Amino acid sequence: MNAATPHAASPALQQTALLASEPERAAYRDYDQPGMDRVRNFYRNNHQHQTLDFVRAKKAQWLGFGQREMTPWAALEFLNTLVDESDPDIELPQISHLLQTAEAIRADGHPDWFVLTGFIHDLGKVLCLFGEPQWAVVGDTFPVGCRFSERIVYPEYFALNPDSSDARYNSENGIYTPGCGLDAVHMSWGHDEYLYQLMKPYLPLPALYMIRYHSFYAWHREGEYGHLTDAQDRAHLAWVQRFNPYDLYSKNERPPVLAELKPYYDELMAKYLPAQLRL
Repeated sequence: MNAATPHAASPALQQTALLASEPERAAYRDYDQPGMDRVRNFYRNNHQHQTLDFVRAKKAQWLGFGQREMTPWAALEFLNTLVDESDPDIELPQISHLLQTAEAIRADGHPDWFVLTGFIHDLGKVLCLFGEPQWAVVGDTFPVGCRFSERIVYPEYFALNPDSSDARYNSENGIYTPGCGLDAVHMSWGHDEYLYQLMKPYLPLPALYMIRYHSFYAWHREGEYGHLTDAQDRAHLAWVQRFNPYDLYSKNERPPVLAELKPYYDELMAKYLPAQLRL
C-alpha cells in the first residue's frame, strides 16, 4: 500500500471551515419537505428490489472490474452529468459535491489521503455510466439477508421487498451470526461497495471504511445493526462519523471552481492512485 499511516489523532480534530452551521444543519436530510416525489420514488424502487439475491448477482456482475479502463479524471468528469436522485439537499452535479467535500476536509487540516477520500468517495457512481439505474447505485445503504431496520429512510417501502416475508431473512440476525463483522454482511448494492473493492489496494483502512459505509446512516447515525459489528468495525466507526459531516454539510449552491483546484488534485491522485483504473 502506498498510503501514509493515518494520524491517530485525526478523528478528534475540530471541523472549523466550509461546513453548514449547527442551526443550518437541521434542514439537511429533510425527507418531509415539499417536492420530495423524486426521492420517494427512488426509495420505493430501491427498497423493493434490493434483495439478498439481487446483491449477490450484482457483486458477481461488477466486482470483476472488466468493463473498461479509465483515468481517475475521466471517471470523475462523467459525474458532471449526474444529479443524485436520492439526495434531498441539493441538485448540483456530483463533481461539485466532491470538490465541496474535499475542500472542507483540506481546510480543516486533515491528512492528504483523507482529502483524497473526500474527493473520490462517490466515484463509484460511474456504475450509472454502465447502465445501472440510480436506485441500484446511490442512496442510503443497509444490510440485506436480515430484518430491515425501521430507522432506514422510508422503511414502509420494505413491505414491497420479498425478503421481508422470507423467514430466512426477516429475523434480527437473518443469515448472520452476532458479532460476525460488517465485512461478512451483504450491504444493499451501490457505489459504496463497488468503490471500496476498487480502492482496497490503494488507501488506508480508515479511508476504506469511509468509502464503504458513508451511506450506512442506520449504523453511523442511528446506532442500528451494532449486533453484527466486530471490534474492527467499532474501532473505525469514529472515522466514518468524522467523514459524514464533510459529506453532508459541505453541500451548498456555491461550488468550487474546478479549473483552479485541478492541479492540486492531479498531484494528489497521482500520489495514491494508478494512472488507469480498471472499472
